[in-house]
Parts: sequence; structure tokens; C-alpha cells
Amino acid sequence: MLLKELLDLKGKTIFITGGSGYLGSSMCEGLAEFHANLIIGSRNYEKNKKFTKELNKKYGNINRPIYLDISNSRNIDNVITNIINEFGRIDVLINNASCGTGRDLLKMNEEEWKQGIDGTVNGVYRCIKAVLPHMIKQESSKIINIASMYGVVSPDVSIYENNDYYNPGNYGAGKAAIIQFTKYIACVYGKYGIRANSISPGPFPKTKIQENKVFKERLENKVPLGRIGNPEDLKGIILLLASDASNYITGTNIMVDGGWTAW
Repeated sequence: MLLKELLDLKGKTIFITGGSGYLGSSMCEGLAEFHANLIIGSRNYEKNKKFTKELNKKYGNINRPIYLDISNSRNIDNVITNIINEFGRIDVLINNASCGTGRDLLKMNEEEWKQGIDGTVNGVYRCIKAVLPHMIKQESSKIINIASMYGVVSPDVSIYENNDYYNPGNYGAGKAAIIQFTKYIACVYGKYGIRANSISPGPFPKTKIQENKVFKERLENKVPLGRIGNPEDLKGIILLLASDASNYITGTNIMVDGGWTAW
């Protein structure tokens, strides 16, 4: 089979959480360009609606906005059921949505800690649990979980000194759990043709955060490539893992960090 045929997503239904966000929107652009049908879920339904309308106009494929709350199992179950009823299957689940709260560990209370864990690994768990029974029946499907370099290495807290940003311990702990959970899914459910992989982005600060030149420079100094990540840097890897070009890749965590974790 030609490589362009392996990469083609025509006819594939992809459900992505947080798909209209800073990183998610770029991933969706790449997937839509290769003809995927996208269901884009998050709590900001109006933003999803506007974004999917733009994708439909630009690429002509079928894209649907949907309200999704990754903290609500009932809502997730209903969303999965609706997707199956309309499209018949979910070929790829991309767990990109994340939310959390936290600060310095000694100042954080237990409820804040739990919220950070719930907004990372627990949200991924709920979505995977809801979709697994359908994927098992399909005998061929993919799960892509968006983790973080901070699930692999600890943050250099000096980068966050004297500014409004902080990377709390529950964020990295939750992302590390996602990487491990991905391996579990790959090993336990591989016999059903389910491939599960995770992607760990490095420094991808949002546009507003980049206005802090000192903070941006601190990040860049930690990267062997000498720059922060651009959302488009995730297009290639998300396409690879969603397509048939990666059918023999499962249980792995792929760093997209400009070399941050290679030091």
C-alpha cells in the first residue's frame, strides 16, 4: 500500500476531547486535512460549533461539535452512544482535554490535589472506559492520550519564579499516570486490535503567556532546538498515530519537546 493511502483518514471517525483548544485545534486541522470525520467535544460548545463550521467549509468532510464534560461519566456515556448511533463506530479516541488546579505543594489543600488528578488521568479513564466496549467489538481502533513532558521529568521550578505561572505536582503526577495507563490499555486490550499510545508535548505556552518575554526565554533556554513548541508541531505525530501508518505501534509514549527531556 502506498504511504499516502496509509495516511489517508477518509471514512474514519475520530472523537477528540478539547479539540477546539490551543493545541487541539491544530491537531484537528491536520486530521481534517487528511479527510477524517471529527467529533469535537469540550465544555465550550459554542466554540466547538464555530470551529467545526470552519473545518466543514475548509475541508468538506463531516465534523460535529458536541458538549463534553470529562468529569461527568453520564455525559461521556451519552456522547459515546450518540456518536455510535450516528457514525456506527469510533475509529480513534484522542484524549486531549485537561483541567486542573494547584500551587506549591505545601500551600495546596487536598481538594485542589484531587481536582488536578481528576482533570488529568481520571478524565482519560472515564472516556476510555466508555469507548472500550465499542472498540472491542470493532476489532480495530486507536486511542491516543495527550500526556506531557512533566509526566516524564520534574519541572525546573526556577523557570516559574517571579511570574504568575506555576506547574503543580498534581499536574505531573496525573500526566505520568496517563502514560502508565496507556501502556496498560495497550497490553490488556491489544488482542482486540486496539492500539494505545501517548504523546508528551514539551513547552507549548499559549499565545497570551508568550507575551511574558522573560518566561518565554527561560523555556527556550531549556530546549536543545532553542525554541518553544508551535501547535503545528503536533500535526505530524497525531496524523501518524491516528492513521494506518502506525498499525504496529502501541504502548509507547512519544516525546514532542524539542529535546527538552534529552538533556
